[in-house]
Amino acid sequence: MSRAERKNMIEFIEKVKGIAREQLMYMTDAEIEHIYNQTYYHYEEIAE
Repeated sequence: MSRAERKNMIEFIEKVKGIAREQLMYMTDAEIEHIYNQTYYHYEEIAE
């Protein structure tokens, strides 16, 4: 994952899920991607 992708994922998770950036910064790329995918899927379901 590129830095830009990770940054965008973290910003999305912060806004939608309310997890502090400090917590997210110490997570692995896989953990960030997992949280992002779950959050985005849920957010997409609500938007429809």
